[in-house]
Amino acid sequence: MIRLPSGRTMLRNLVILVTFTLGAAFLAIIVQNNPQALESLLRPAAPASAPAEPTASAAAPAQPLGRKVLVQQDTQGHFQAVFKVNGRQVPAMIDTGATLVALNLSTARRAGMALSPGDFSREVNTANGRVRAALVRIASLEIGRIALNDVDAVVLDDKALDTNLIGMSFLKRLDKYQVENGALLLAQ
Repeated sequence: MIRLPSGRTMLRNLVILVTFTLGAAFLAIIVQNNPQALESLLRPAAPASAPAEPTASAAAPAQPLGRKVLVQQDTQGHFQAVFKVNGRQVPAMIDTGATLVALNLSTARRAGMALSPGDFSREVNTANGRVRAALVRIASLEIGRIALNDVDAVVLDDKALDTNLIGMSFLKRLDKYQVENGALLLAQ
C-alpha cells in the first residue's frame, strides 16, 4: 500500500520549495547586476581586529569587457560609485568640475595618509567658499578594472567636504570618459 503525505506535510514542502526557488532567483539577479557581490560572499571574513570597511550607498559599477567601467546615474543625476583608495573602499562622486580628486580627512586617514595640521597649508576654492587643504598624492586609485598610481589630490576637513570627489586629476589620465544612455563610461 502506498502512503501519501498529509496535507500539512505537502504544504510545508511546497513553502520550502517556493522559498528556495525565490532565494535562488534573487541571488541570480544580484550576481548578474553586481558580479562582485558573489566574490564578497565567498571571501573569508576579516579578522576581528581589522577595521570595518565603510558601507557605501553608491552602487557597484558595471564591468564591461576590457578596462572599462560603467557608472549609472543616480536619481539626482550624479555619478557615484565605490572606488579603492590605497586599497580601501571609498564611496565617491565623479565630478568633472573638480580639478583634483578631493578626499575628506577621515577618508584620507582610513586610506593610510598621515596628515598633521601643518599639512593644511593651501587654500582652495570650493562650492562652499575658500577652505584650507593639504596636497597629497594617492598611491593607488581604482574603480573596477581601472587602476591609476600616483594621483594628485587634496584633503579637506570633514566639515568642508562630506562627499569624496573624483576630479580631473583622475579622469584626464583615462583614455576616455563620456556619458552614454544615463551612464558614465570610464575607459583606460
